[in-house]
Amino acid sequence: MKKYLSILSDMEQKINEGQYGFGEKLPSVRNAAKRYGCGVGTIIRVYAELEKRHAIYSIPQSGYYVVEKPGGPGAEGKESKLIDFAPASPDINVFPYLDFQHCLNKAIDTYKYQLFTYGDSNGLDSLRHTLASHLAGDQVFAKAERIVITSGIQQALEILAKMPFPNGKRAILVEQPSYHIFLRFLEAEDIPVCGIARSAAGIDLSELEEKFKTGGIKFFYTMPRYHNPLGTSYSADVRKAIARLAAKYDVYIVEDDYMADLGEDRGFDPIFAYSSTSHVVYLKSFSKIIFPGLRLGAAVLPESLLETFRSYKRYADTSLLSQAALEVYIKNGMFERHKRKICSQYTARIRALKEAVQRYNDAGLIQIPDIGSGIYMQFKLPQTANLESLVKRLAARHVTVMSGKGFYLTDYLDREKFLRISISRAQPEQIEEGVKAIVEELRRE
Repeated sequence: MKKYLSILSDMEQKINEGQYGFGEKLPSVRNAAKRYGCGVGTIIRVYAELEKRHAIYSIPQSGYYVVEKPGGPGAEGKESKLIDFAPASPDINVFPYLDFQHCLNKAIDTYKYQLFTYGDSNGLDSLRHTLASHLAGDQVFAKAERIVITSGIQQALEILAKMPFPNGKRAILVEQPSYHIFLRFLEAEDIPVCGIARSAAGIDLSELEEKFKTGGIKFFYTMPRYHNPLGTSYSADVRKAIARLAAKYDVYIVEDDYMADLGEDRGFDPIFAYSSTSHVVYLKSFSKIIFPGLRLGAAVLPESLLETFRSYKRYADTSLLSQAALEVYIKNGMFERHKRKICSQYTARIRALKEAVQRYNDAGLIQIPDIGSGIYMQFKLPQTANLESLVKRLAARHVTVMSGKGFYLTDYLDREKFLRISISRAQPEQIEEGVKAIVEELRRE
């Protein structure tokens, strides 16, 4: 963890000081790993964090580039014109600064010197007990002893990918498309990985069963709710079927429920709730609802995985102060209050996005899924669309979007052409203008 923070600080300083200029390409993951004397996984995490901080951006199969700083040459008036459909991080205008500052002060008053020790690698004991009650509200019933606090979801995924599982299998199955940072990590670390198609219509359960049966699958990584990048969710029947197949073929499920707090559907039970054989690892993130920089996640693990997971984690690498503040934030009802506020705002933005598509997409160039919440939506495009050219032309019009290309494994061939649209930082009054620009540029092709 110290190495990761040191590299992150050094690269951020180089960017701020102009050693890496606007538009300049950063060293490749492998070259940066050699330069800093670390593993490629550490560099992937650093680049992911810099991307979340809007210091850099990625171009699939090309690399990472430095973002122009506000106030830089030629930037006057540009920031206000920017329509940002690209980010995964929450809207900075709704961050609960004052509430969380109060929680930090309260945590110091309550725990005093305890917060400035190394602590337990499993996480703050009182937070884990608080989370046991909190997660029960999402139908995740687990004792505090089965909850491990991690430095964000990414750390939990990296540990799970590297550690052995009781089923003795090695391959990881991922939805295609899926979380791009995890895909790049798996490829960089040469971990056996294969894909299964997931579209706005869902997943082929017959194909999933065949892969579970014959593919030597250690675990299946899935985002059943508000999928990144599609924005869609699995039905209850599909979630139940996945749990049943996992038990039948001794395949574990790693359920990334990072968007759980943004859902207005309170009747949505995770796959974890349907598993009767303890084959599901449930992952929970707090960065999408509070601050990206909080870097706190929770892994709810079956008994069969606990000891191995703890041995791979080893260190108390997550801030005790942040953990204690989060505990206060949840216990005092601030989390629930903020969740309702941000969920309401994002739902309104998703609705505005759908209405704008209906208004301007008269030629049917864009296909969108029927979703009502979350922050992502897939804009499926004609197969003739040139994604790279489209993204560049939109950027010239101050509309930033994410190409769907990077959300696939490098060797996965059966790809849809799409843009991932995020509404987390796009203000309601900008959404219509942004959609109009996307349709106009598609017509040019």
